[in-house]
Amino acid sequence: MNRGIIKKIYRQKDISNIQYKINQLGNNQKFNIDAIGFLNLRMITTILLTIILVITYRKNYFIIPFIVIIYYNLFYYFLITYRINKRIRKLDREALAFFEILTLSLEAGKNLESALEITCSNIDSELSSEFKRSLLEINFGKSLMEALENLKDRIPSETINNIILNITQTNVFGNSIIETMNNQVDYLREKQVMQIKSEINKIPNKVSIVSVIFIVPLILLIILGPFIINLL
Repeated sequence: MNRGIIKKIYRQKDISNIQYKINQLGNNQKFNIDAIGFLNLRMITTILLTIILVITYRKNYFIIPFIVIIYYNLFYYFLITYRINKRIRKLDREALAFFEILTLSLEAGKNLESALEITCSNIDSELSSEFKRSLLEINFGKSLMEALENLKDRIPSETINNIILNITQTNVFGNSIIETMNNQVDYLREKQVMQIKSEINKIPNKVSIVSVIFIVPLILLIILGPFIINLL
């Protein structure tokens, strides 16, 4: 499809926003298509669905717009939003171990770039892969700060992006990066503890739901069973 026509169909703001979201999916989950390809695929499948629904529901046209709108929004949610949220949770789980080793490397007297190289070589994770990509950009001529700024665009986690921001600001203003990293690691530990407590607090609710669905009907069946048999 001609790019000039595409720009008339889609707003540049929408194209840029979706491309930004696709970049945040990471290499493991990223589509083989760009933002324009995604928008075209959503539009084409929505049109095909509308045609099928018009043929299927000839006497109930009023429900077609609702189904199409639901599909249109779910298409974006499951292919982008859901996968980004899943990746955020994964990156946040990996963050503590990664930044702990990075802090230890800095305390051993290494500069930031060397500490990142050591950390990436000792940790195999998705977060480590993103930092390896930044190190590769440095090897091709970018500065460390430029590489870290690009990294923020690929990371959907606000927690990790705040840490990267603190690292860059510390490097610019000449503050103690070790002190900064120790504070960030402490924050990650506290956040992890709070998440575990939150999951524990949800257990009674989950147990209650299971009880209502399975156990209570079974108890009622046992109690009322003889009475029901007598009636039959």
